[in-house]
Amino acid sequence: MLLATDLDGTFLSGNPDDRQQLYHLINHHPDIRLAFVTGRGIEMVMPLLSDPSIPQPDYIICDVGATIVDGETLQPITHIQGEIEQNWPGELAVTNALAAFTELQRQDVPQERRCSYYCEQGSVSAALQTAVSQLGCDLLYSSDQYLDVLPRGVNKGSTLDSLAEWLGLSQDQVLIAGDSLNDLAMISLDYPSVCVGGSESRLLEATERSTMVYHAEKNGCGGILEAFNYFGFLGKAGVEAESREEQQTGKSDLVVVYHRLPFEEKVENGVMVERQPSSPNGIIPTLLSFFGDGKPGSWVAWSTVDPATPGYRTRSAVDIVKYPKLVAARVALTTHQVDIFYKKFSKEAFWPTLHTFWERATFLEEDWLVYLEVNRLFAERAAAEAAENAVIWIHDYNLWMVPAFLRELRPDVTIAFFHHTYFPSADVFNVVPWRREIIGSLLQCDFIGFHIPRQSENFVDVARGVTPIKVLEKQNCAPRFMTYGCAVGLEEMTSVIEVRGRIIHLGAHPVGLDLGRISHALDNPEIQAQIQQLKQELEGTRVLLSVERLDYTKGILEKVHAFERLLDEHPELIGNVTLVTICVPAAAEMTVYAELQVDIEQAVGRINGRFAQIGWTPLQFFFRKVPFEQLVAYYAMADVMWITPLRDGLNLVAKEYVATQGMVDGAGVLVLSEFAGAAAELRGALLTNPHSPHELADSAWQGLIMDEAEARSRIRDAFDVVQHHDIERWGHDFLDAVEVARLANIQQVAEDSQPA
Repeated sequence: MLLATDLDGTFLSGNPDDRQQLYHLINHHPDIRLAFVTGRGIEMVMPLLSDPSIPQPDYIICDVGATIVDGETLQPITHIQGEIEQNWPGELAVTNALAAFTELQRQDVPQERRCSYYCEQGSVSAALQTAVSQLGCDLLYSSDQYLDVLPRGVNKGSTLDSLAEWLGLSQDQVLIAGDSLNDLAMISLDYPSVCVGGSESRLLEATERSTMVYHAEKNGCGGILEAFNYFGFLGKAGVEAESREEQQTGKSDLVVVYHRLPFEEKVENGVMVERQPSSPNGIIPTLLSFFGDGKPGSWVAWSTVDPATPGYRTRSAVDIVKYPKLVAARVALTTHQVDIFYKKFSKEAFWPTLHTFWERATFLEEDWLVYLEVNRLFAERAAAEAAENAVIWIHDYNLWMVPAFLRELRPDVTIAFFHHTYFPSADVFNVVPWRREIIGSLLQCDFIGFHIPRQSENFVDVARGVTPIKVLEKQNCAPRFMTYGCAVGLEEMTSVIEVRGRIIHLGAHPVGLDLGRISHALDNPEIQAQIQQLKQELEGTRVLLSVERLDYTKGILEKVHAFERLLDEHPELIGNVTLVTICVPAAAEMTVYAELQVDIEQAVGRINGRFAQIGWTPLQFFFRKVPFEQLVAYYAMADVMWITPLRDGLNLVAKEYVATQGMVDGAGVLVLSEFAGAAAELRGALLTNPHSPHELADSAWQGLIMDEAEARSRIRDAFDVVQHHDIERWGHDFLDAVEVARLANIQQVAEDSQPA
């Protein structure tokens, strides 16, 4: 069968339960095709196509019948569209002919093969009707204000009838739904039809004697469901027999969805074993801490261990002593899936785009399909773990599409998302071929968190290009964040938006540090000894320190060249300053960085060849992973920390240096790229533009010659921020914001469910 439905007031209306039931029915019933029949132009229909909660139409009839396209490709149904085109004199001919009727006001909405005006009822004069007739067009007036000039014989009904004929559908294979007089042309066709509850009175009056038209009691989708039963489209059992099977709920009130497990797993002697990580880092310990109160929880992550391996468990305890009711729920992936979804596609398509290097991105449809499949598996596992009304907290761009799948599976849950990487502006992000699907998925969340306001506002700008957005609340960024003091500063950010009646809260929550980890390292006698050894080895030499992972976004090669410029411009530094760079190599599979590594090695060799002296090497470059405790030793003795990514979501290394210097009462200087997220947060840092070779070198010089009193003052200011906004506060602040969003949306749903 074909369900042909108007949108506003019909398919997009009704209480939330009825909408979900109808949408699920359409998505999962193999014999139901869907046609949108609307007065909107195709541009105003496209935002609906990015909303994963709304079924995708097979056909779209828009512009009050003047446009008909395939719902997937958006290409015209040429057999029908061609006939419509023949009867249209053109927009210019119509507007010129009606220019004398000054009481008409052109509607400022997208429109094709029609001209739409606002018009009072008394203005539809005989002269106006004659002028339209002489153009070879029809005049359609509805709702006492809308006037459409259409190709002769064209309306919603005529185009829908042509579609049904083209598809070879019989009378009992079409159900038409509408709510306004504008829909009369299709409801008057000889097909079963429904006027949903709340329909325009004149539509009800015009159809009250028709045996083919059912007047429903419920509004919107509820009325359509009534019509399914009334006309028997789904057999004697009706809608209830086709209703969604109840999703089996889990027991976890909080579900964390993260790509990594909170422990290590290996296969030894043919048996899978689990081990606690010897040195857990990042946010994992903090996320685990939320399960320490004994509340039921789940941690959803991938596993590439074959489920047939002895000892394999889909669900296993994380730490029975610390987190007695926390389980790790595995998403079983093949090595091939991980290689495509994470190591290849995410890193070669999304990573460069997010960091504004879109020209380096490779977008392959076959990789996108693997990405979708993996995200669907994550969503299914999370849905199975979550208790009723649970909070599901999803992490980062690898899992962008999880909210889309999850919202349909579990409409009851609160979906929170934290974006750990930079989020670029619309002119960059819009190169992504699947931007509509991605943004549509993220807009299924109740709360979306970013590091800084600029990234959140960039998301809003991207979303505006996908769907109409209503901004409900804004908030000042100061004093928490920089406003005009750096490239990523912002004065005001959007905090609450509305999209098609759905409320989404947005927040800026830069990740903090586990300060105890740094303090523990500094208290370690071995690290204290290493600090002294480094000071002795580099005695009499000022130390510039750089710590980063091998990546073109980090600006490593640019910094090496800037160091050469620094020595050229300040020859007095030769023999007196050393740049120590610790660069963590990329995984062996990440061949995209191979050329960069060669370029860096050649530049380092050339500079050392130019400037090296007996007993002094200007540039000490280490291509290896250094244990965190040893990094703290370098942080403690470095005079200047030179962190200059070309673009970075946050940069925790900068915070680690600040924390270390603060704890040892140091006078180190943090030179930080103003394109790092941390630049909007760390007052006291000396900011630089890494895209300017002169400024990059000059900022290092300023750091090296800075007065000790000023340096201490700056590091104190930065340490105050890092100390207060630590990792624990980050997690609690984030979940507190999620709770605010959850309660607000519960209230919104309750209001939407009230009878009209």
